[in-house]
Amino acid sequence: MNLETTYLGLVLPSPLVASAGPLTRSVPGIRRLAAAGVGAVVLPSLFEEQIRREAERDAALAEAGSESFGEALSYLPAPSGDGEPLQYLSLIERASAAVKIPVIASLNGATAGGWTAYASSMQSAGAAALELNIYYLHGDPLTPARDVEERYIEILSAVRAAVTIPIAVKLAPYLSSMGEMAIRLQRAGANGLVLFNRFMQSDIDPDTLTVTSGLTLSNPAEGVLPRSWIARLGGTVALSLAASTGVESAHDVAAYLLAGADVVMSTSSLLRHGPEHAVALLDGLQAWMARKGFVSLDQVRGRLSPGSGADAAAYGRSSYLTTIDEATQTYAPG
Repeated sequence: MNLETTYLGLVLPSPLVASAGPLTRSVPGIRRLAAAGVGAVVLPSLFEEQIRREAERDAALAEAGSESFGEALSYLPAPSGDGEPLQYLSLIERASAAVKIPVIASLNGATAGGWTAYASSMQSAGAAALELNIYYLHGDPLTPARDVEERYIEILSAVRAAVTIPIAVKLAPYLSSMGEMAIRLQRAGANGLVLFNRFMQSDIDPDTLTVTSGLTLSNPAEGVLPRSWIARLGGTVALSLAASTGVESAHDVAAYLLAGADVVMSTSSLLRHGPEHAVALLDGLQAWMARKGFVSLDQVRGRLSPGSGADAAAYGRSSYLTTIDEATQTYAPG
């Protein structure tokens, strides 16, 4: 059965992608994921703050060297080589040499600035593509929506100017017009979208009267929102669409593909069950395809997407009305 797919112009042996997480932080983990059948891996993000901190450290070392003895005024000490950005480039190089599947680097930031140029170093290190994770929550309630959206465009444009490899933008669902934003990102040079980013925010514990934080793995119920947007955007934009969040079983993978996803990403299920869970997900997908009479992903992808135009607009409204009607019939008293 043919599970081959194309994502960001890259041909992948399967539609399952190991997204950024602890398992993609080391070469041994990446090897295990590749052996289990994933089509590509996304490395954990290198953060804007890490790049800035490294640049500040190097600047401080250079300044210290320039104030040494008079005969050594031209001496600029070399970086120690143990900084986080340099370690990240080393991981890209070693992972790309260790596996045959594409290794996708990830860059995470929230402001426009010189840190975006580091994408060029990632490309030189061997990254097959770049996932740009714009993790931006504006705190000022008076900030116009257009200003928020413009920051995404500015960051993407700066990264696109630095690299020639494909770029996928990982978005949060909290934008005023997701469809228009997808088109603007496409025009600014994006090759794909990852839907959606999960915000790892603090919470409140009423028992301890404290602000808490921590990692919560995703669950299948969270897949409804990204699936609905993938289904809407599939016939509207010329972008690769990656599904992210809520993948636990082959059932979830199939549902995303039917909505129109080019690839389905998973971190939580692989952390719960181990890298070899990828085998179960892909075997389950093939078994489902066999039961339904499908022999390739082309027969599956987007089969239940409403397409573009007025039909897509009506899609959400009709689903809403149907859900309300079913809830009324199920839970109405008497």
